[in-house]
Amino acid sequence: MSFSIKRILPHVLILIGFVVVSLAYFSPVLQGKKINQSDIMHYIGMAQQQKEFAKTTGEETYWTNSAFGGMPTYQLGAKYPHNYIKKLDLALRFLPRPADYLFLYFIGFYILLLALKVDFKLAALGALAFGFSTYLIIILGVGHNSKAHAIAYMPLVLSGIVLTFRKKYIFGFLLTSIALGLQIVANHPQMTYYLLLLILVLGLAYLIDAYRKKVLPHFFKSVGLLTVAAILAVGLNATGIMATQEYVKESARGQSDLTINTDGSPKEVTTGLDRGYITEYSYGILESFNLYIPKFMGGGNYEDVGKDSETYEAYINLGASPMEALDAARNAPMYWGNQPIVEAPAYVGAVIIFLFVLGLFLVKGRLKWWLVGGTILSLLLSYGKNLGFLTDFFIDYVPFYNKFRAVSSIQVILELCIPVLGIFALSRLFNDFQKDEEKLKALFYSVAITAGLALIFLVFKSTLFDFEGLRDDQYISAYGQAFMDSVIEDRKSLMTADTFRTLILVLLSAGTIYLFLKKKLSENLVVVVFAVLILFDLVTVDKKYVNNDNFISAVKVDKPYQPNQADKEILKDKSHFRVMDMSSEGQRMPAKAAYYHNSLMGYSAAKLGRVNELLEFHVYKNNMNVLNMLNTKYIIAEEQNTIFPYTNTEANGNAWFVSKLKVVADANQEILALDSLNTKTTAVLEKTVQVENNLKSTYQVDSTASIQLKEFKPNYLKYESNNTNEGLAVFSEIYYKQGWDAYIDGELVPHFRVNYVLRALELPKGKHTIEFKFEPQVVETGSKVALASSAILLIFILLGLFFEFKGRKAKA
Repeated sequence: MSFSIKRILPHVLILIGFVVVSLAYFSPVLQGKKINQSDIMHYIGMAQQQKEFAKTTGEETYWTNSAFGGMPTYQLGAKYPHNYIKKLDLALRFLPRPADYLFLYFIGFYILLLALKVDFKLAALGALAFGFSTYLIIILGVGHNSKAHAIAYMPLVLSGIVLTFRKKYIFGFLLTSIALGLQIVANHPQMTYYLLLLILVLGLAYLIDAYRKKVLPHFFKSVGLLTVAAILAVGLNATGIMATQEYVKESARGQSDLTINTDGSPKEVTTGLDRGYITEYSYGILESFNLYIPKFMGGGNYEDVGKDSETYEAYINLGASPMEALDAARNAPMYWGNQPIVEAPAYVGAVIIFLFVLGLFLVKGRLKWWLVGGTILSLLLSYGKNLGFLTDFFIDYVPFYNKFRAVSSIQVILELCIPVLGIFALSRLFNDFQKDEEKLKALFYSVAITAGLALIFLVFKSTLFDFEGLRDDQYISAYGQAFMDSVIEDRKSLMTADTFRTLILVLLSAGTIYLFLKKKLSENLVVVVFAVLILFDLVTVDKKYVNNDNFISAVKVDKPYQPNQADKEILKDKSHFRVMDMSSEGQRMPAKAAYYHNSLMGYSAAKLGRVNELLEFHVYKNNMNVLNMLNTKYIIAEEQNTIFPYTNTEANGNAWFVSKLKVVADANQEILALDSLNTKTTAVLEKTVQVENNLKSTYQVDSTASIQLKEFKPNYLKYESNNTNEGLAVFSEIYYKQGWDAYIDGELVPHFRVNYVLRALELPKGKHTIEFKFEPQVVETGSKVALASSAILLIFILLGLFFEFKGRKAKA
């Protein structure tokens, strides 16, 4: 027993240390404050209606009317029955946000290094290097929580895979099943996809190694076990995966039915996102040095260069007051890369990059080639359009690659691989696999490469680079060339200062290793020195971008919106309608209207594809016929800085009878027809829809015909109709066939799509009750699979513990 405690105690102390460090970095959470994240503010606006519904009814709606006219809540934090892996995830994230994600960064990476047989002290050091990697901190600052969540579980998944290949079959299988289940529950398919690419590189390295060592049976046995683990992990998340897979086909990320752009020109036909959209955030090839020198390219789009800067003097020379100049200098345009927006450099760390280079010389075998291969693949793919031939190949031929945008974010892979190899370099220094002479030679080469590169930048920066940015012409037009010359001088100064900083850190790291090899420092002291160097290196950069200033009172975070006068007036109307916010406030906070009303707008990259196209073709162009058919009763407008509600008396209402059907050949003609269509009397639909539903072209509508909405909830609408003739009713609700069912007098009946996005229904003459219910079969089916998978995993865990205990007892 005492031996077991002795073995476990260091790990317990390190876990406690991770908790302390996580809370220390985000210390305002201890005061009850919360981090102000822009993306989370948008999410709160989008999810408000479903949260209120769950609070009132105790049920999930799975559909919201509050954004983009209506959409499923599958990507808005929907909660599913029997999602037990989510409950485990919540238990692991016991710290207040965002300290919980930082803790997950640490613990996952720590376990990965332990699985790779690294000493616990070095594993803890590596966890700090990974967790404080600047990009991983920055995404917490802006609110990319699901991305951070998914990244945090990546090392844990790799741990299970490594253990399995190390013939720890039981623990490897169970850890992979659970960790991958947790990774998927984070609900960031792009990060899961990138993890899969890294796993394929890892698998290739193990396959080559197994072939050379003639242990292919073990390799394929491991692959078989890991395949079962992956299937089980998918099963644990069956509902979310199935719902997402179903929805993505109808979302803006699915294949469009249109073959034209808004100007009528031919559109690139693709099964995924537009190529330009995918590569909009492409990492610059020269920008790669940001990984090593934080402000190599100026840092973020806007940097605080202070009162002693050339930019400050330039504003003074333009006539600004000292206070105005100082405010402007705090947001100076320092970034000179070609990405549209950069919050901060994706800095991995000078110390850990130096150790990575050292690892290239000291570390041998499959581990090295996996990590180097993953790093190179990640870096090359992050270049996007700047390395077009490779990116185009992946977009055109690699499955699902065209479903994701912001290709620069694939650098999360190298941000994982680099610290692993860097820590392994230290591990090699501490063992006797190589002679000290070989280690000294590796140290010399590493210093020559890393310090030499920094010296080249210091000496030849003005010769090598022009320091000109993407938006410089705009500043020249506004302030003149002299102003931009001052900005460029500050860009040079930032690069010089950070390059010198990197050089010093490299020399300190190299000096520490040299003293160790000369027996002047102990192993433990080396670990302490590198812990100090890594923390100083990364935390000082991180704190410039995410610090205590990012935290505000919890009330402001939980309730980020305050109703303006227009909102207050509209909220008095208790009927069912939609709102279009065209004010400047609505532009800045696109999800605010969704927080209070049923909005036509919102903030989501996963909106319905047809709705997105309708917005682009008509709504953004203020086509009133389209706004009317969407029952846009109020438009929030602004004049002379006064926001007010405009009442649209021409809105079509919740439902109406039409007398004519305009039948067209395809989706192109259908969306174009809405440009001048009188939606009150006529509906447009494709020929295939008319044939499938055996619809007439004209219907008789008299003055006594009526259809009224009697009850409405996000997932349920009830109407009563009265008509002396058979009629065709159009409903100002978004058509989504995978879940919405229509009933007439309690009998399920088919409904169909008209006007590109709306629902329509043929109604028999007389009085009738019409109901629309959102009844997604995918939730029911997925929940059964998730329950079964959870039961199977529990059985496997019990069996695994039994055989492990039995095996240890036999050895004893």
